Amino acid sequence: MSVPPESVVPPTPPSEPPLVGAPSAGERQWAMFAHLSALIGAIVTGPFGHGWGCFIGPLIIWLVKKDTMPFVNDQGKEALNFNITVAIAFLVLLLLSIMTFGIGLFIAIPLWIIIGIAWLVLTIIAAIKANEGVHYRYPFTLRLIK
Repeated sequence: MSVPPESVVPPTPPSEPPLVGAPSAGERQWAMFAHLSALIGAIVTGPFGHGWGCFIGPLIIWLVKKDTMPFVNDQGKEALNFNITVAIAFLVLLLLSIMTFGIGLFIAIPLWIIIGIAWLVLTIIAAIKANEGVHYRYPFTLRLIK
């Protein structure tokens, strides 16, 4: 009694070892959390907390994991720098509105909406790229933390 050829399972090839220097699954996950924690900060602090709530999460993750996970160190700094840059932009627009006794709101409100949408989209893209192991760089970011 022989086994038919179509029922024979071919041997599975050995899994490829991870590339040298490639971030591990844990590092990729923590880097993704560094980016997504800004979204959680925005949800928790609401629309008025964007100035400080969005960089608390990336700051905490970066401070906790920077010495043990190089990829998280890189992406945590990137997320932190981007969210600080966005907070500065929001603050400048707020100051413009206050200094012009509200007239600056005609400029500030549309820019807040545009910056807010761009922030949301770029944060999600960065989280996806970090989960793929890509060293993502946000555009228009001040590199304050090196």
